[in-house]
Amino acid sequence: MQQQPQIEKQSKHQTLIRLSFAIIAKICLLGIQFTQTPAALAEDVELSVGIVQRFGAEAKDLLIIESYRNSLLNISFNNPNPTTIKTNKIVLEILMQPLEVEAIDEKVILSDRSTFETAEDSAKNWQELGIQVEVTQPGRWQVWAKRDVYNTPILRRWLLDSLKKQGYTQPYLQTTILKEKPVVSAIVDADTYPVRELTIQSDSDRIFVTVDNKRFLYGGSLKLQPNAYGNFTLVNLVPLETYLRGVVPYEIGASAPQNAIEAQSIIARTYALRNLRRFAVDNYQLCATVHCQVYKGLVGATPRTDRAIAITKGLVLTYQNQLIDALYSSTSGGVTAPFGDTWNGDSRSYLKAKIDSTKNIWNLSQYSLESESNFRRFINLKAGFNETGFSLFRWNKASSIADLNDDFRKYLETIKHPLAEFETIESMAVSKRSKSGRILNFTVTTNLGKIVLHKNEVRSAFSPPRSTLFYLDPVRDDKGILTGYKFIGGGFGHGVGLSQRGSYKLARLGWPAARILKFYYPGTTIETINDSLVFWQESN
Repeated sequence: MQQQPQIEKQSKHQTLIRLSFAIIAKICLLGIQFTQTPAALAEDVELSVGIVQRFGAEAKDLLIIESYRNSLLNISFNNPNPTTIKTNKIVLEILMQPLEVEAIDEKVILSDRSTFETAEDSAKNWQELGIQVEVTQPGRWQVWAKRDVYNTPILRRWLLDSLKKQGYTQPYLQTTILKEKPVVSAIVDADTYPVRELTIQSDSDRIFVTVDNKRFLYGGSLKLQPNAYGNFTLVNLVPLETYLRGVVPYEIGASAPQNAIEAQSIIARTYALRNLRRFAVDNYQLCATVHCQVYKGLVGATPRTDRAIAITKGLVLTYQNQLIDALYSSTSGGVTAPFGDTWNGDSRSYLKAKIDSTKNIWNLSQYSLESESNFRRFINLKAGFNETGFSLFRWNKASSIADLNDDFRKYLETIKHPLAEFETIESMAVSKRSKSGRILNFTVTTNLGKIVLHKNEVRSAFSPPRSTLFYLDPVRDDKGILTGYKFIGGGFGHGVGLSQRGSYKLARLGWPAARILKFYYPGTTIETINDSLVFWQESN
């Protein structure tokens, strides 16, 4: 029987996620003594990954599921009359079924955020006010008042009215009139089956899935199930180590130096196990996109990445007996960032502002990058960094006021901002930076008033910046009229934790995976999964 993550309530604000393992042996790996579980135990950790998250959002949605080589698919329909069939192909299509009576789908949206981490912190704040909540991802990450608690129109309006009287302006009521609903029809040979839930297994533990004319090969089994948004999710139930075979090649690249791939394997494993709670509202654990880790199944698996996963099997990165928040990004831009530079929530001691170089080329304590003049000098340095030579280490993107207006208007409409109907941006400015140079506050002045964007929301609001590590230069015409801005910066992504491009350089210097990880996550320890480790603990 496969071991599943267990959730134990310790107190009102403390949740521990643990896994139990029975046998522990010791080996020496990567030059450090580790506690290693037997191979079979690491494979026993089964993950549930939403590989098609919104099946049925469009009437034209279609899935083709096929067996691998000469194996057969074992399909179980969880209909009123459960049915099991064997076949080598099943087609799932969406039919929009008219409702006999119009239905109302209504919920209180308490907050809307660009990332899970900040949405989760927001959820904690609402809970401290006594409101029961759930974290969702209908597009951006949202915090909803828990639907089965605030389950009547009167309760929802009472809650919203109470919050407005207390001065909360962000929450709003989202009401949708439903005239039809998506239903799934399964076609097997010449037969058609109505579907609400189904499971698909294969004797080969390999299943092909074609979606949007792209064919993927997944290990493990599949399950189609309803989600919180009125449509369906196709979930891949897959052993942890098999899952990594579909993550590591796409996150670090199969051509990366071997030691960098091994470091990526350890943090990808750590990240997955620490983040099993992300999609609890939809009854699965992880997604297959950049909102979690990119996961594309087994088609992209390579001997080099498979070797790194096998060498590091069962290894995770810990801090004080807890899995670390194993955040990483493509390119730091020459300086890594603390957790709080991108997200709201408690700081992580092992995620620090650190110059991404083996050389002494900048003293952060003496020349903090929260100073605009220091920042501009820093961002114009190019030599001596671990990422020097990579295209996204430094970048320069220009955008017209017209395009910036379009970007910003779409963003404000998405978050239901009251100034979404502004006519034009009059000016933009960085109003506060962190010590690592990341933008904390960014002020946009429109004809209707000023709007302050916080942290990563800048990247959600505008398309040019590849990170929040940039400064602005205004572009003016011959008459001095503002026509646009240049975004001059460095890095790609949030810049917290390991830089994948920086790890390339360290690996080429001969650094083993353990030393690379120690550089980016100081104070951490590599261990094997064991029954004493806390996977995730909600802070008080």
